[in-house]
Amino acid sequence: MNKKAFWMAAFTIIIWSSGFAGVRASILGGYTPAHLVLLRFLIASGVFLLYALWPGVHIKLPEKKDIPRIIFLGLIGISVYHIGFTFGVQTVSAGTASMIIGSAPIFTSIIAIIVLKERMDLFGWIGLGIGFIGIVLITLGTSEAAFTISKGTLYILISTIATSIFFVFQKPLLAKYHPIDLTAYFTWAGTLPMLVFLPGLWENMQNADFSAHISALYVGVFPAAVAYVTWAMALSAGNTTTISSMLYLEPALAIMIAWLWLKEWPNALSLIGGAIAISSVFVVNFVGKKRHIAKKKLG
Repeated sequence: MNKKAFWMAAFTIIIWSSGFAGVRASILGGYTPAHLVLLRFLIASGVFLLYALWPGVHIKLPEKKDIPRIIFLGLIGISVYHIGFTFGVQTVSAGTASMIIGSAPIFTSIIAIIVLKERMDLFGWIGLGIGFIGIVLITLGTSEAAFTISKGTLYILISTIATSIFFVFQKPLLAKYHPIDLTAYFTWAGTLPMLVFLPGLWENMQNADFSAHISALYVGVFPAAVAYVTWAMALSAGNTTTISSMLYLEPALAIMIAWLWLKEWPNALSLIGGAIAISSVFVVNFVGKKRHIAKKKLG
């Protein structure tokens, strides 16, 4: 992975990790999950609209043949993922949900290998396996509920596969469009179906406290807008499977941010799982890379 892709992905993971605490703070402050997810993406859509209207900015209009794909990916990557997760966690424990979502790099890698013909060496697969073990340990450390198959579980599984499809299929479009322009179109397309949650939003906003408003503004501007742009930049500059392996860092970082923001301290098993998840990124991006370089020199 080149330096640009690595740092863009690292920045994205940090921002997305903070989103868990931000969303939780908003809900604890009075927002309902449905109204919060709508408000987040109304804010994100507004950010991209301001960018598009900014003097001197010229967003490239999508080619006619690309419009259906852009709309589809916006619906999959924004609408399906966030709505699926929102409704899923109503009946599924947070621990179970995090384990399912934590499998996203595996789905992303498999789809990328099939669709983009990307190759992954042995250390790449080992790294993915180590990362998944870390996710499971974090789950066991943060959840008292057993894994059960339910409608909510299926919702979250669908949302996880949806975001994996989104990561893979947007990459070819990044060769034609600037990451900011493309992310703007995805966000606008994905926000439209969320308008079904519009009734009651104003009343919910009036009932929420000031800290919830600040948190909602933060998760709308940064995790929902800025981070999607930097992730697109990372994907445009690097290998999809390798970059996606960095998503294993997200639960570990989310735990630390939640401790700083919400004073929620994880137990020892969660911390061990976080350390293992972080080590998987090291295996994929450093051990595997050095092995590849050594092979090239020998060749």
